[in-house]
Amino acid sequence: MPAPRFFYPDTPELPLPDKHRFPVSKYRLLREKVVSERLLGSATLLPSPPASIEQLLRAHSAEYVTHTLNGTLGQKEQRRIGLPWSTTLVRRSRAAVGGSLAASREAFVEGISGQLAGGTHHAHRDFGSGYCVFNDLAVASLTLLAEGVVNRVAILDLDVHQGDGNAAILSDESAVFVASLHGEKNFPFRKVASDLDIGLADGTEDEAYLTAVAEAYEAVTAFKPDLLLYLAGADPLDVDSLGRLSVSADGLRRRDEYVLNQSRAIGCPIAIVAGGGYAKPISDTVNAYAETWSAARRIYGL
Repeated sequence: MPAPRFFYPDTPELPLPDKHRFPVSKYRLLREKVVSERLLGSATLLPSPPASIEQLLRAHSAEYVTHTLNGTLGQKEQRRIGLPWSTTLVRRSRAAVGGSLAASREAFVEGISGQLAGGTHHAHRDFGSGYCVFNDLAVASLTLLAEGVVNRVAILDLDVHQGDGNAAILSDESAVFVASLHGEKNFPFRKVASDLDIGLADGTEDEAYLTAVAEAYEAVTAFKPDLLLYLAGADPLDVDSLGRLSVSADGLRRRDEYVLNQSRAIGCPIAIVAGGGYAKPISDTVNAYAETWSAARRIYGL
């Protein structure tokens, strides 16, 4: 039986101003590490296909999609996203959505897949926010439901920032269960209610964090999804510049092992996306991402 396919956005790094806060190099560094160290074993790593306009419209308004693709977003809208418009931004944003959709399809068939990017959970129906242009997990969920591939989808969002875009776009979709475990006092400062929100205090350490992860995972699996979309953010890490939690690298490794072991044990297909990570040096984030993929290789025998 062939090994599952995984995906990465095969686009240039975003052209950003000097001293911009977004660490664009982390995706290239992660891919290089995954390839050079064979972190996915025998699995195939492929370029993420771009999302079609039709797919983007599953989760976003026609006006917002048109302005984004055509480069007619205003300065206020670009500031809210936090990234200046460019053709590369459009290509990368479409690849991030298409890669998560492709990984979701692959996971449903093979049991596991993922993308070395994605997790753009701050993008809303009518606007982007927090470095997120289009919402990959909302598009993936709504597309697979519309196509009849799945009947129920769950999103387990373990990025340190609450997934307000996921919650807003999917609030009326009873076939999707959204769980967010995040820093209570962190961005976004106006939260949107998910199906389950677990807010953590600043400085939360490993054991309390892992207890909350188990609570969130149990709620997700009680929903009995056909597919689990796992946003494995690296920003709960204690050295993350935007995280405000105190979770060690070992704590994140234990988190990933728990989620993946449980999912394999119950036979729930799982698609992994990378989520946030802003450590200084960025190599700490890249190493945390890499541990997620290493755990997938070990647990699923890739």
